[in-house]
Amino acid sequence: MKIGIFVKPDRLDFARQLRDIVQWLCAHGSEVVVEERIAADFELSQVTVSSGPEIPRIVEVIAVFGGDGTLLSVARLIGNARAPILGVNLGTLGFLTGVTLDELYPAFETILAGRHRLDRRNMLKAEVRQNGGHTPTVFHALNDVVVNKGTVGRMISLDVWINGDFTSAFRADGMIVSTPTGSTAYSLSAGGPIVYPALEAITLTPICPHTLTHRPLVIPAKGKVGMVLQSGEAVTLTIDGQVGVSLQVGAEVICTESEYQVDLIQPTERNFFEVLHQKLKWGDRWQRR
Repeated sequence: MKIGIFVKPDRLDFARQLRDIVQWLCAHGSEVVVEERIAADFELSQVTVSSGPEIPRIVEVIAVFGGDGTLLSVARLIGNARAPILGVNLGTLGFLTGVTLDELYPAFETILAGRHRLDRRNMLKAEVRQNGGHTPTVFHALNDVVVNKGTVGRMISLDVWINGDFTSAFRADGMIVSTPTGSTAYSLSAGGPIVYPALEAITLTPICPHTLTHRPLVIPAKGKVGMVLQSGEAVTLTIDGQVGVSLQVGAEVICTESEYQVDLIQPTERNFFEVLHQKLKWGDRWQRR
């Protein structure tokens, strides 16, 4: 099996373990593909070198070592490639990178034997038009698309349409448009609902709205969310909290379901609610009694 490996670049403390992992995979008949800088910085041998965007198109499986942020950046590289992702958590929370290092080798054995299951996640597409332009700038997000105010204390004003119907004029610190996968990220911190990952849905969560009756809204995944910035200073659009673009007054952002999807490898029988129990500490109070 040809396996691509991505790792958070600044985790050089993980270099020795990564070399052991590469050696184990090669000993089990796999070809390991990594980016050139990772091969050099982590002193990896027995690997094939390729560019980051090309790796998803030439491998059968991708293993991502890091946190959810590392996995999100890799997910946006997938495009129409169908290479599934195994997320291995080197951080603290890790909703998406659910496999621990203790579970890694059994997980690889499950994958090499073809016994793993796939958890398909929808993505969002954001089309941005500014200054009267007809050709949009297009982004894809696994977690969320966020219109957010800058460092200036004033709120922004945002008109929102859903499926072409005017919904409301929001005065708020911003607006989060998220997938079910992203419902446990920024949207959750802003008071949004936890959405089961398999649901076909898009969630709109206003950030600190001026009108308290403006609550989170869940719509079908096939819906079309339109946002027009009416006022605000230093306003930005961020994709998965990683890619940003400045928005000018009058900018239009259209969010729809992306044509791309991401397959996450689930090598264990752990379900979504077990993840919530573990990550959000649900039930801890009762377990201590």
